[in-house]
Amino acid sequence: MKKADKKSFGSFLKKLRLTKGYSIKKLSNELSINYSYLSKIENGHSLPSDEFITRIAGLFGYDNEELLARAGKIPDDVIKIISDNPKIAIEFLRKEFSG
Repeated sequence: MKKADKKSFGSFLKKLRLTKGYSIKKLSNELSINYSYLSKIENGHSLPSDEFITRIAGLFGYDNEELLARAGKIPDDVIKIISDNPKIAIEFLRKEFSG
């Protein structure tokens, strides 16, 4: 099984930042963090906290739960649904999202 991919989340965050026209320094100022920390996230060397992801989602008007999921942080209620119904959940996901 695959764990959260820091590099994938970092790449997504960088793409989101650039799409919104933010430089790394401007975004780090908006989020009140050091730009080197943001660089570590974007380059896949660090995965941010839930609170930080929530701040990013709010700033960009992005769905918080979707952004958390992109970071491998699946909501507890979704994990429970999958755990309680593994066969149905797996079949559904494969049917809906397999190419």
